[in-house]
Amino acid sequence: MERKFKNLCKPIKIGNVTFRNRMFSAPMSGAEITPECTIGSKSTAFYELRAKGGAAAVTVSELMVHPPTDASHAYHLNTQTVGSVASFTYTADAIKRHGAVPSVEFSHSGQYAGTYLLDKNKKETMVQYGPSEGTRPDGIPVKALTKGQIKDIVQAYYENAKLAKLCGFEMIMVHGGHGWLINQFLSPYFNHRTDEYGGSLENRVRLAREVLTAVREAVGPGFPIEFRMSGSELFEGGYGLDEGVRIAQAVEDLVDLIHVSAGSYKFGFSVTHPSMFREHGCNVYLAEEIKKHVSKPVATIGALNDPAMMDELIGSGKVDVVVMGRALLADPFLPEKVMTNREDEIVKCLRCFVCMAERGVTQTRRCSVNPLIGREWEGMDIQPARKKKKVLIVGGGVAGLEAAVTAARRGHETILCEKSDSLGGILKCEQGIDFKHEMYELGVTLERQARLEGVDIRLNTEVTPEYAENVQADAVILAVGSTPIVPPIPGIDGDNVVIVNNYYKEKEKVKGDEVIVLGGGLAGCESAVHLARDGKKVHLVEMRDVLAPDANIRHRPILLQELKDQHVVCHMSHRGLRITEEGVVCEAEGKEVLVPGTSVICAVGQRARRDEAETLFDAAPVVKQIGDCIRPANICAAIYQGYHAAMDI
Repeated sequence: MERKFKNLCKPIKIGNVTFRNRMFSAPMSGAEITPECTIGSKSTAFYELRAKGGAAAVTVSELMVHPPTDASHAYHLNTQTVGSVASFTYTADAIKRHGAVPSVEFSHSGQYAGTYLLDKNKKETMVQYGPSEGTRPDGIPVKALTKGQIKDIVQAYYENAKLAKLCGFEMIMVHGGHGWLINQFLSPYFNHRTDEYGGSLENRVRLAREVLTAVREAVGPGFPIEFRMSGSELFEGGYGLDEGVRIAQAVEDLVDLIHVSAGSYKFGFSVTHPSMFREHGCNVYLAEEIKKHVSKPVATIGALNDPAMMDELIGSGKVDVVVMGRALLADPFLPEKVMTNREDEIVKCLRCFVCMAERGVTQTRRCSVNPLIGREWEGMDIQPARKKKKVLIVGGGVAGLEAAVTAARRGHETILCEKSDSLGGILKCEQGIDFKHEMYELGVTLERQARLEGVDIRLNTEVTPEYAENVQADAVILAVGSTPIVPPIPGIDGDNVVIVNNYYKEKEKVKGDEVIVLGGGLAGCESAVHLARDGKKVHLVEMRDVLAPDANIRHRPILLQELKDQHVVCHMSHRGLRITEEGVVCEAEGKEVLVPGTSVICAVGQRARRDEAETLFDAAPVVKQIGDCIRPANICAAIYQGYHAAMDI
C-alpha cells in the first residue's frame, strides 16, 4: 500500500523506543481525577481511545510531583496512596495494548498551584511557591522556594520517574513550559533570584537540568525523556525565541525529544492554544528555528489537524514529530485515518474551546463534535441494535446528520429527509466567515459519513404527517432546526439589510466601508470581527449591556479582545428602532441616536421551529426531538442529542 502521507506515517526511534508514526497525543487532562488524586476508570478509558485511534504516543496529564508545594487537584503518584500505583499501571496497560507508547507528564504548578480547583476561595488561601518572592498579577502573594524545598522537588521528580517506569510507562515528559514552575525559573519575568538559580541563563536553566538529571538517573539510559518548553514566552518581559534556542541547547544532552510549544499561563491562553482567529500551525516557526540548532528530534504543536500540512512539516525537515491535543478530541481516529488514506473522513476540531471551558466550569471533559469524549468508559464502539428498525430523520442539519450516521452504524434502515436542496443546516452559513470554515466543513464531513454508511438521503423533501405515514417508520427523529429572528422594525426588509444566516449567499449586498451588525450575541460578535478583518469599519449594536453572553468562558474573552483589536465600535444598551439608508436609528438613554452605516447585518438570534416539529408528534410510535427545534443552542448540544437519540432506538 502506498501511503499518501508517507512522512507523517513513518516510524521514528526516540531513545531506544520505536514509535509507529509521527503523530503524538498531547497531554490532556482526563475525564476523572479521584478524591485521592489517582486516575479514575473514566480517565483510563479517555487515554485509551487515543491509543486505539492510532496515535504513536499518548501522554497522561498532569502528574504533580510534589504535593507539599503544589496542591493542585491533579494526579499524584506514590506508594502511600491506596490505588495510586495501580491506577497508573492500568492506564499504561490500556495505552500499550493498542500499540501506542504510554507517556506521563511531570509537572509542578509553582505559583499557579490550585489553578484547576473549582473552589477559588480555597485556591486563594493556599501558599503559592515560585522562584521569587512577589505578587501574582491577580494579587495573590508568592513565596520564594528555599534551596531545601528545591532539593525536595528535584528528589520528587526522581521518585516519581522510578514509579512511572515501574507502572509500565515507556516515556516521561517533563513540563518546562507554559508558565509552570520550571518555566518560571527559566523566565526573566518570574525569576529574580540572586543565587545560583537566578540571573544568567546558565543559572535560570539550573533547575531544569537538575530535574532532567534526576529523571535520567531514575529511568536509566535509552528510556525516552521528552522536554516540553515554550519556544518563546511571547509576552513583554518574558524570554524570546533567541533565548528559547539557548534553553533547548542547554538541556538537549539530557533529553531525547524537545517538544516546542509557546506562550505562558495567564499571558496568552489563545497563543498557547491557538484560537479560531489564528492560523493553523502559527507556532511551528518556534520549533523550526530550534531544530536548526539542536541535534535531538524536535516536536511541534498548536492547532495542527491538516494531514498535508503536517506531512510537509516533517518532509521538509522543519520538525520530526507533530503533537495534537484538541484535534484528537474531535477525532481520536485521525492518525488511523491518515495511515489508511482516509483523510476526507477526519472530523476537524472547531477550536470552539468547549473542551477547555468545561474543564474550568464543571471539571468534565467534552467536545462539541465528539459525543464520546468523557464517556469512553461506557464503550468505545457503537454496538449494533438488537433489532433492526426503520428510522426517519427529519432535517439535515448537524443534529439530524449526527443522528443519521449513528442510526445507520447501529444497523437501522435510515432515511434522512431535508426540505432544501443541500445538507448542513445552519452550518452552511459558516462558509462565509473564514475563521469558522471548519464549522461548515463539519456539515460536509457528516454528509460524507452518512453516505458512506448507506443513509437514504432525500433532498427537496418536506416531511408532512402524510409523508411520514407513508414511510411507516418505527421511529422518527425531529431535527427541523431553527429560523433567524427578524425584528419587526421599519426598514428591516430593505436592500441594505442582510440576515446573518444568508450572508454567505448575499455578500455582494454588503456595500460601503461602514457596516452595522445588529445583535451582539456570539453570532453577531463573530460577524463583526469578520467584517472588520475584511476592511470594514464596523458598528456593533446590542440592546443589552453585555456582549456575547452565549459564548463559553474560554472563547468569550478571546472574542472580546478580538473585537478590540479589530477596532469594532460597540454600542451597548442601544435598542434598534428603524433602519434607514444612513444607518440604524436606536434608542439609548431615552434619546434617539443614529448609528451610521450603509449596510446592516441582522444577527439578533434564532427561534425554534416548534410549529413544524409539533405537526409530527404522532408520525411514528417513537418520536424524538433534537437540536435547535427544542431550543436554539450550539453545535455541542446538537451533536450530543443527535447521537444519543439514535443510540436509544
